[in-house]
Amino acid sequence: MTSNVGQNYPYTSESEAERASRIASLVAAREPLAATLAAESTPLDAKDRWWVWKCPTPGCPGLLHAAGYALEKHAVFVVCDGTCAKTFLR
Repeated sequence: MTSNVGQNYPYTSESEAERASRIASLVAAREPLAATLAAESTPLDAKDRWWVWKCPTPGCPGLLHAAGYALEKHAVFVVCDGTCAKTFLR
């Protein structure tokens, strides 16, 4: 299996409390992230657990955490907690 295909599968999962805490700390640490989330996503619905993916950016050791639903597309809007600090749709 190529790494391109493998990155479409979740790496692990986290509880709602862990996810919310991680997103809150990322928003606090990255000033433009709050505006990006407000402009490009809607809030998540209530779930006990959320998937976490490995970041596909070469050299970035981060994980992608669910931050909302994309406004324009049917996808989960995720934020990388690693060095690239990018957002993605999953």
